[in-house]
Amino acid sequence: MAAYVLAQTGEHPDKLALRVLAGDGTAHDWTYAQLERAVLGTASGLLGLGATPGDKILMRLGNTVDFPLAYLGALAAGLVPVPTSAALTTHEVAPIIKELDPKLVIRAPDVACPDIENCVDVDLLRTFRDMPRTPYHLGDPNRLGYVIYTSGTSGRPRAVAHAHRAIWARQMMFDGWYGLQANDRVLHAGAFNWTYTLGTGLMDPWTIGATAIIPAPETAASDLPMLLERHEATIFAAAPGVYRQLLKPDGRINLPTLRHGLSAGEKLPGRVRQRWVDTTGCDIFEAYGMSECSTFLSACPTAPATNDSLGRPQVGRRVAILDADGPVPLGVEGTIAVHKSDPGLMLGYLGDPDETASKMQGDWFLTGDQGLMNADDQITYLGRRDDMMNAGGHRVSPLEVEHVLMQVKGVLSVGCVAVEVKQDTFVIAAYYTAATPLDPDVIKDHAAHSLARYKQPRIYIQIDALPTGANNKIKRNALRDLFAQQTVT
Repeated sequence: MAAYVLAQTGEHPDKLALRVLAGDGTAHDWTYAQLERAVLGTASGLLGLGATPGDKILMRLGNTVDFPLAYLGALAAGLVPVPTSAALTTHEVAPIIKELDPKLVIRAPDVACPDIENCVDVDLLRTFRDMPRTPYHLGDPNRLGYVIYTSGTSGRPRAVAHAHRAIWARQMMFDGWYGLQANDRVLHAGAFNWTYTLGTGLMDPWTIGATAIIPAPETAASDLPMLLERHEATIFAAAPGVYRQLLKPDGRINLPTLRHGLSAGEKLPGRVRQRWVDTTGCDIFEAYGMSECSTFLSACPTAPATNDSLGRPQVGRRVAILDADGPVPLGVEGTIAVHKSDPGLMLGYLGDPDETASKMQGDWFLTGDQGLMNADDQITYLGRRDDMMNAGGHRVSPLEVEHVLMQVKGVLSVGCVAVEVKQDTFVIAAYYTAATPLDPDVIKDHAAHSLARYKQPRIYIQIDALPTGANNKIKRNALRDLFAQQTVT
């Protein structure tokens, strides 16, 4: 995978590969040759610590260039990187370490992690960049390449195992979503340690020989138009929430070099896209994917979405809309499914073949998202089939959050749902019961200690009883309706 991503180095060693924007307005530039040297030096350093091909390397790093260098360095050495969100708490990381039993844990001092013996401090990691370069470890593209964690419907985060071949599948996005060219300058508004940034903002531009631009951590959305103009960005990638923040009721955004924007992570509201077009003169092309499969549905410059659809299956993909009996007719709702032959589809959930099998219907992987396809192959997204919540582009299991909140003394029951607090803005709300009035700050403090920020409810409401069905399962639609009624009144 690393050799594939950095293959352009031989042709363009002195071309600008990465520009990292600092908060003071300066920029740190990396050529392709400098990037590859740092990656292969990192590979040497990790192997020098006793890691051998196939070993898992847990990454607990912040929003710095250390993240992609460690990721690609591990891949180059034949190791298995496991990138994780810096927002996870020690409480959340501990079971991951127990499950993975990683050979090494690469960590930054400001990122939560249990104290264990096999940690690699980020300062030591940085010294590896200047070590002699190790040759790329090449092998079967179907072998385990990397692991990412996603919220599971069971309430337990699941380890999603991907093969090296997954990087090859991403080339279907170049024309099917990005309209990506070697002379592009792609500015991604996300953090280094977000998988959306890692793929769309870094690895894909490098694969084709383009330039990646990453703003400083905590860059204000209001500063992004200036950065896009100053650094002559041709493609802008962000989550829908960033586009909403950029749009102002008055004034036009001048982006003279920008061809278009890209959006992923959650559904882009049609009204936001239209306002962006009216304000900038540039379109936004949306894509749909998930941790288990690389982005496979999208709009693109040569095939824009119509009627607020997600777009079409990318050329080379096999996608269907299924019900329990198989493919449904055009225009009929069903579950969006991907054929098992897709090279971007996961190998499976690490160590959990039963859970892997439960997601398959014959030769099809079931995404759990509902949609319908029209005669032009455009697919309209109709929401989740299960109760998974989407908070700021992160899928969160309500069961995971409820399990944590139930540990608070005095709480008898908890029900969590995503609620719309203003147009197109959703947050997590926690409804709970207790024998006596309970201070919501007590629950909030426990959540802050035990859950990543994006998993923490923003709203806490005590009620007399949770709405449940005949099987005592929480009726989450009733909780959403309750919130809407309370908001109106």
